[in-house]
Amino acid sequence: MDLVEIKAAARKDAFARRKAAHGTQIPGAAGHLAEVLAGYRGVPLAGYMPIRTEIDPLPVMAEAAAYGPVGVPVIQGAGLPLKFSRWQPNGALREGPFGAQVPEVDDYFEPEILVVPLVAFDAKGGRLGYGGGFYDRTLELLRGKRATLAIGFAFDAQEAEDLPLEPTDQPLDMLITERRILSFRK
Repeated sequence: MDLVEIKAAARKDAFARRKAAHGTQIPGAAGHLAEVLAGYRGVPLAGYMPIRTEIDPLPVMAEAAAYGPVGVPVIQGAGLPLKFSRWQPNGALREGPFGAQVPEVDDYFEPEILVVPLVAFDAKGGRLGYGGGFYDRTLELLRGKRATLAIGFAFDAQEAEDLPLEPTDQPLDMLITERRILSFRK
């Protein structure tokens, strides 16, 4: 099998685990995320609008929006980094690429913290995404300008061993699940 096939198989397994975990979500699953982000009040932050069976960061994003700018990713096109548009709880939204909601009016800014969705993660800060490379390109761009904190947010069940990673895959600084906080900073 080549790397593309290996990644596809890893994604298939991880999607199944995530779907099972999503079906048994416990109330307050974002509690650890809220705890971590409370230490960064006012720092420009980007979360995401959950799709399919992704763990939901919206309650924590709403809390953070009371202290500073919060954005969501807007896909600009294949092969391009993401841009982040300011988001407000109850703000007007429109459908963006892949079915994710984005603000009706684009108001772009550069976040210093990214709460990153994922398909699978490992115990070393590796992340397997959907395969488009959007977050890898974006993190590389932002980290080239300033310190940028990448926090993966997922269900515990999404952890995997031996993820098929490439040199272009950007590592996470932290991973937060419904049960724990992992830090990978050196």
